Amino acid sequence: MIASGLVYAFLESTIEGKLILVALFLASIFSWSVMVTKFRYLNFCKRQNSRFLAVYHQDRQPLRVYEDGQHWEGSNIFEIYEAGATELAFQMLGAVDVDETFASRLQTAEKITPAQMRAVQAAMERAVGEAALKLESQMIVLSTAVSGAPFLGLLGTVWGVMDAFSGIAVAGNANLAAMAPGISGSLITTIVGLLVAIPAMFGYNFLVTTVRSMLVQADNFAAEFSSEIEHRFVELGTRRSQP
Repeated sequence: MIASGLVYAFLESTIEGKLILVALFLASIFSWSVMVTKFRYLNFCKRQNSRFLAVYHQDRQPLRVYEDGQHWEGSNIFEIYEAGATELAFQMLGAVDVDETFASRLQTAEKITPAQMRAVQAAMERAVGEAALKLESQMIVLSTAVSGAPFLGLLGTVWGVMDAFSGIAVAGNANLAAMAPGISGSLITTIVGLLVAIPAMFGYNFLVTTVRSMLVQADNFAAEFSSEIEHRFVELGTRRSQP
């Protein structure tokens, strides 16, 4: 019954209404493709983050993962770690190459100054910003579908109702049988607009919440890694002896 009603309304809609329905159909395809892609990407990223953090916390040496040349594709936390470790190696050793002498060179190298530490923190902050941009990419498609699809559907409805009343006025026949097809054909655009916007709204809210939690986790790791570096590799100066 519902399907037959939608088919009837589609057949009775105007050319403008059909064009709006085509635009809404394309918007639905884009929004669903973005939702599915982002769901899969964020789940993969979360799994990679968990695996990297498990390996990172197994060793008390914060540069062990960097020294071993491990790489965790898709982990935004690893990208922050790699940026900080690379900058730290450059500040301490003057090079970022990792070879069999890296551990010994690291042990004999002088500690870095607080000014050099700020460069390491800046590198991690840039990595956090890049991770945020990557996680939030394509979200504009969903937000546009949520806010734009109902208005586009409403435009088709108002346009269709206007044409229906114009046709009735020209024909001079204002009975229900004459009005019903045009009104039915105009309402379908609002229905389709809501069908596009409602799933996009739920998907957008879920993805935004997930992205925010992952960014908080990334910020927390950046602070933790920065603290580890300060404790081990930063020369904070000697305290003055008490008289």
